[in-house]
Amino acid sequence: MGLIRAAAAAAGKTLADQWLELFAADSIDNDILMVRGRIQSNRASSNKFGNDNIISNGSGILVADGQCAIIVDQGEVVEICAEPGYYTYDQSTEPSIFRGDLAASVQAAFDTMVNRFKYGGDSGKDQRIYYFNTKEILDNKFGTPNPIPFRVVDASIGLDIDVALRCAGTYSLRVCDPIALYKNIAGNVASEYRVSDISDQLRAEFLGALQIAVSKLSDLGLRPSQIPAHVDELCNFMNQALASKWKEQRGIEVVNMAMNSVTLPEADAEAIKLAQKAKMNATAEMRAAQNAAATQDAMRSAASNEAGAAAGFVGMGMAQNSGAGVQAVYEAAAAQNAAKAEAAPAAGTWICSKCGAECTGNFCSKCGEKKPEEAFCPKCGKPVAAGANFCPSCGAPLA
Repeated sequence: MGLIRAAAAAAGKTLADQWLELFAADSIDNDILMVRGRIQSNRASSNKFGNDNIISNGSGILVADGQCAIIVDQGEVVEICAEPGYYTYDQSTEPSIFRGDLAASVQAAFDTMVNRFKYGGDSGKDQRIYYFNTKEILDNKFGTPNPIPFRVVDASIGLDIDVALRCAGTYSLRVCDPIALYKNIAGNVASEYRVSDISDQLRAEFLGALQIAVSKLSDLGLRPSQIPAHVDELCNFMNQALASKWKEQRGIEVVNMAMNSVTLPEADAEAIKLAQKAKMNATAEMRAAQNAAATQDAMRSAASNEAGAAAGFVGMGMAQNSGAGVQAVYEAAAAQNAAKAEAAPAAGTWICSKCGAECTGNFCSKCGEKKPEEAFCPKCGKPVAAGANFCPSCGAPLA
């Protein structure tokens, strides 16, 4: 009886797989990376026993916008299509009596039924269609549980310190290589493969790459507060850092990022402010300007003294004396600048780096050293010394 049942099963399943099918994937959720294609049928369909693992010759395959389809035959990827449209599959190893010459199709169907008899009614073949979500997958959140080291360099104020910053935001990704995704992590799933199935691994690798990308932004001379305005550069650095793990192994890439404000520990933020304030007092002009502002405040306070006219006049006298001190600071600054101007070499002269002599030609008149080639800052256009890493005028990186 087993042979009879096998023969009946072989005949029934062979006839069921003779119908031409339409394979498609319903609308794919934002969280889904890959989903298995199924035969599309309804209550009015006569094909209620077709096998999803068999694609009859001449069956239709529908690919929608934002989808990519692959066909796997006997465990091997044989077709891929990323263009939306309707396609007819004509390379199936399962013939159909509804396609081509009827006599030849019937004979091929009979041969298939005989072959299935050997497998107890099963086909002994496996053909599958998988659909990939090629749309941008949004709203993947990230945050740094531990501070990221960041080097703050500002040549204009002589600042070079390491700080610890924290950041958070969202990023989007998409499938850029369906074959790599299928072969390496999502192959042969029963129904679908979601981002949540690998989200913990992706998040850990994303944060590791974020530290590398942020350090490269530091090399560009950016301050922590400027990082959210340079997300395009950050994305490029992220994809470079994730190229081997995400793009090559999993067929995924980062599309875009959105960052919230970057935060620093209070001690690190205060250290940067102190360095900036110290720079403000580095020149006589800046010190004189601050003294002048303080003098004006003192004079206004003295004029409105509520202790009486006598006390107000005393305050006015102290403010005038303070103003005289400011004038002295300005005069000292002017004398200092004049001394610098006199000490500066004349236009067209250069200082030999070998012997220190002041020269005017293309070669040093004392030791014969060649005049160095002039370099200019690409940002402000002012001359810079050969081999310098930052512009002394604007602080822009030169490397």
